[in-house]
Amino acid sequence: MAKNTWTVDTAHSEVGFTVKHMMISKAKGTFDKFDTVVEADVENLADSKIEVTVDVASVNTRNDGRDQHLRSADFFDAENHPNMTFIATDIKKTSSSNYDVTGDLTIRGNTKPVTIDVTFEGVSKDPMSGNTVAGFSGETKINRTDFGLVWNAAVETGGVLVAEEVKIHFELELHKQD
Repeated sequence: MAKNTWTVDTAHSEVGFTVKHMMISKAKGTFDKFDTVVEADVENLADSKIEVTVDVASVNTRNDGRDQHLRSADFFDAENHPNMTFIATDIKKTSSSNYDVTGDLTIRGNTKPVTIDVTFEGVSKDPMSGNTVAGFSGETKINRTDFGLVWNAAVETGGVLVAEEVKIHFELELHKQD
């Protein structure tokens, strides 16, 4: 397949995260607004341009109070840093459908290299529109304090309210542009 431009279908895609809460459970959330720039041969990502922009104010944990706190200066500081971005800098094929995609992740103005384990889920024709559609999933772990998200509170039983390790995951449905 040749190199093409692909756009994300946000109705069939998700960018989310999981973090330990109070050392005993997990809080999960998603970002409702995000966009991608993908110029790739989806069956061989090695020489691709991949950029992701996430509107951090669109954070959704199904708890309005928590979402407001995450938007505040204690966490994302969405007023001063409205976007989280990822720009791929190196892509290595690790199996027939898996890649290590390394790039610069920027959160709150702090940029660090991150490697994401990406799986190519396949290509299909959309029976409704006739468009060529490709699917990808991926995950990585970051330490949120590396990106300036340092707020925390001690809990009575020991430990902290929010763990430092955050698991980031995504499911993307991309549509080929003509």
